[in-house]
Amino acid sequence: MSGDLEKGSSALQANAPPTLAENTEYSNAAHHGLGHYTNTTLHTPRPSKIGNPGSLGLFSFASTTFMLSMYNVNARGIHTPNVVVGMAVFCGGLAQLLAGMWEFPRGNTFGGTAFSSYGAFWMSYATILIPNSGILAAYETEPESLADALSIFLFAWMIVTAMFLIASLRKSAAFIALFGFLTLTFMLLAVGEAGAHANVTKAGGAFGIITAFIAYYIGLSELLNAEKKAVVALPLVPF
Repeated sequence: MSGDLEKGSSALQANAPPTLAENTEYSNAAHHGLGHYTNTTLHTPRPSKIGNPGSLGLFSFASTTFMLSMYNVNARGIHTPNVVVGMAVFCGGLAQLLAGMWEFPRGNTFGGTAFSSYGAFWMSYATILIPNSGILAAYETEPESLADALSIFLFAWMIVTAMFLIASLRKSAAFIALFGFLTLTFMLLAVGEAGAHANVTKAGGAFGIITAFIAYYIGLSELLNAEKKAVVALPLVPF
């Protein structure tokens, strides 16, 4: 009889509704966009059949950044950067935006926010350079105002990038280097526009080239990591 009561008690406990603590824990997990119930997995991306879009976003960002940075250092005597418009709209812009949208269903808030943000950045920058947008034409009589406006635009993205840098401090050395150099790139380009300092703008271009190659490295690391038999592994030095 006693054994039957113990079995019945165990069955009731197994079928009992979740406690307040359990409900709170589940709520916290749901708040983080995850379908797990334990605190140890709150920040782990949820299982997904969606392939990792990280390499797409990083390669798109890196290639567009590399092109514009080469123009900023006046490589081959190039002073007009408009060739980057198509790249900024479709590669740095659209491809990155799509990568960001695919990161969110995977439970990766950081990746989704970063890729979507920089995709929007490249689209907005391309819009400035498109003649029919009328943006540059509006400053034809006030070239100094255009430089100041572009400086504010770049400073705003320096602030956004600095926030991503803070969020990346516990991720890996590679991401810290990426957002650290990108923050410096935006700062130098903003200062260069504000004071018409050609050498500062060139320095920003140089830092942009370094940023691009760091992004290439991380993108290749993630691409190789997705392969079952990768030829080599590139460490990101996680913390």
